Amino acid sequence: MQPLLWKNLSSRARTAALQRPALAARPQIARTVARVIAAVQREGDVALRRFTRAFDGVTLRALRVTPDEFAAAEQSLARADRAALRTAYRNLRRFHAAQRSTPLRVETTPGILCEKISRPIERVGLYVPGGSAPLFSTALMLGVPSQLAGCPRRVLCTPPGRDGRVSPWILYAAQLCGVTEVFKVGGAQAIAALAFGTATIPKCDKLFGPGNAFVTEAKQQVARAPAGAAIDLPAGPSEVMVMADASADPEFVAADLLSQAEHGPDSQVMLVAFSRACVARVSLALSRQLAELPRRAVASRALEQSRALLVSSITEAAEIANRYAPEHLILQVAEPRALLPKIATAGSVFLGAWTPESLGDYASGTNHVLPTYGWARSCSGLGLADFSRTMTVQAATPRGLRRLGPVVERLALAENLTAHQRAVSVRLAKLPSTDRSRSLSPNRSLEPEIMRTKPKR
Repeated sequence: MQPLLWKNLSSRARTAALQRPALAARPQIARTVARVIAAVQREGDVALRRFTRAFDGVTLRALRVTPDEFAAAEQSLARADRAALRTAYRNLRRFHAAQRSTPLRVETTPGILCEKISRPIERVGLYVPGGSAPLFSTALMLGVPSQLAGCPRRVLCTPPGRDGRVSPWILYAAQLCGVTEVFKVGGAQAIAALAFGTATIPKCDKLFGPGNAFVTEAKQQVARAPAGAAIDLPAGPSEVMVMADASADPEFVAADLLSQAEHGPDSQVMLVAFSRACVARVSLALSRQLAELPRRAVASRALEQSRALLVSSITEAAEIANRYAPEHLILQVAEPRALLPKIATAGSVFLGAWTPESLGDYASGTNHVLPTYGWARSCSGLGLADFSRTMTVQAATPRGLRRLGPVVERLALAENLTAHQRAVSVRLAKLPSTDRSRSLSPNRSLEPEIMRTKPKR
């Protein structure tokens, strides 16, 4: 890794140093994805089978995973493997269950009660990356919060392997989460199918899950389409930034960088170091560890897009991290907790030498579906609330309308919205001259009082 001294870089050079490789190819990716989506909308399952042959190298007779395939998947896993998945599942449930919110009821004015309630999203599409590295962990990350939220219909798509099957790890993870609708479709075509529906795959209201640059682009395109679907967040190719000072173990740093580089050739790894000696030690460790990786060819291509940025202070390091807004930020510094208040933009932060990013990828309990491409500046990682939608509710008693109505009339007329004003005034005109309605407590229902007070005819 050739170090770049941050303070000596021009504004343009700094922007280039923090550029994501996948974004550079976005125009070509966007055109390809648009053609795939149009074909799925036009041809449905026929297009899905054609793209599966072309991209996954397998011809499928049926797209949906059968109950027999679920049963076979469970039996094929060793007992210890199933136990490991169950442990990850329990930790994810524990952390996500703690995110439940209670209904909100506030009496803003005597007789005016405002509420906020939530409802699960009816139909959610869960995308789990597959191919050379089937991410069964993503099945848990999407399955657990959608299960806790109570989404009535959950549809999972994932690419098949060369044998035409879905990884048994993915199927068992889905089974733990109660997901039974699983389809052997991946890539941009799966996103199109989930967004618009086909004869086999049901149309969903909101799509979730990470993927490569094509999947991420497809999610953004269907989100813009009038008949498409909402999406969770732009969760694309994996990325990590490791901040390392003199106390950092170069072997740990190299291992963390490679853990993301092996995801795919479009992944990006960044090192922010405080000395050239640190960069040199990490580079040597990278070379040794890379040689032992089964996926070293993939990781090597990702490392071609890596950067090592040299900084002279913690403030400068935090500035870079906040500007880059990484999906994963690992703080291998002497006082990581003290540095945390300076970090404003990151998908997930890992504190100290003994907290590898892999913990969050699998089993700590946090969700690994996180914003990439710098979207951590405005987006959060996936959580329980993403699988629900909230509604506000308001109700007024006659007394409440008498108090607040004149205020609303004045404000409506100030905006030249006379019909808004009249919607209040016609009611005020029918109120009894003496209104003895009592102020509502937040725990008392409005219905009895509303039913007792009938407007004058």
